[in-house]
Amino acid sequence: MKLVTLFSGAGGLDLGFSQAGFDVIWANEYDKTIWETYEKNHKGVFLDRRSMTDIPVNEIPSCDGIIGGPPCQSWSEAGAMRGISDKRGQLFYDFIRILANKQPKFFLAENVFGMLLTTHRNALENIKSMFRECGYHLAFQLLNVSDYGVPQDRKRVFFVGYRNDLGIQFDFPKPITLQNKMPLSQAIGDLKDNALPAQQGNMTNGEHCLISNHEYMTGGFSSIFMSRNRVRSWNEVSFTIQAGGRHAPIHPQAPKFEFVKQDVRVFAPGQAHLYRRLSVRECARIQTFPDNFHFYYKNIANGYKMVGNAVPVRMATILAEKIRNDLSR
Repeated sequence: MKLVTLFSGAGGLDLGFSQAGFDVIWANEYDKTIWETYEKNHKGVFLDRRSMTDIPVNEIPSCDGIIGGPPCQSWSEAGAMRGISDKRGQLFYDFIRILANKQPKFFLAENVFGMLLTTHRNALENIKSMFRECGYHLAFQLLNVSDYGVPQDRKRVFFVGYRNDLGIQFDFPKPITLQNKMPLSQAIGDLKDNALPAQQGNMTNGEHCLISNHEYMTGGFSSIFMSRNRVRSWNEVSFTIQAGGRHAPIHPQAPKFEFVKQDVRVFAPGQAHLYRRLSVRECARIQTFPDNFHFYYKNIANGYKMVGNAVPVRMATILAEKIRNDLSR
């Protein structure tokens, strides 16, 4: 089945669907710092580099499915929380505009759980209604990817729709790791000894990395970062991998932050040398990217951005396999 992807980023969704047997034929990404990474890891896929708002629908090929993650910063608790009133939030309408015109068999859209906040209730209901008005049976659910074999707590909302004439409804797969979650020891334990600090100005070490992208951002930690514990132990899943290196979780080799008073924590005395950020490769592992997926960047911040904005590959594969099976009946 042929697939079009919108707001593709580095292509976590794309890779997951490809692993499930879909054929990605056309993708779109406007951020020029991502282009090299996408094109070198998704060979043979045409990448349209224009802003989605500038792309006429007749230039997008016909397909069996459309997937994507419209930019989420404006919906996020960590972002502006302006939702649909923000131009980035309005890109959801471009997703719907293209869906309405192309009428593929299915679609999947992913976004942050901040969409569920009360302040966005009317906008969210409007988006749901528009998906239905396009001619689709809509399934909508908040998932924590740690329940599906991904080694991090990451709550995201997923919209999945099947075209009405197919006469089928999408049911989200049942969790597979509600109890036995994948711990950090299993995900990144083998990487603990050979990470490199970034070069001056947080520039990449490039080919000097012993393992692809296994380098971490250096520099101080903000008072906001130090207001909470940022260390998960080896036997736990990671905190959410975010799109900013400054907010990357601390490596599990470190003790947990010590409480001083409300919103103030410190490193364990005498242990400051253990408190380094997770590397780009460690974050990619936690996002379930394979090690042969190389992220191309000069400033390491762009590596964290690409990894953190992606849909975990394993989560994408599980959803894609369910869709493929439903449509193959």
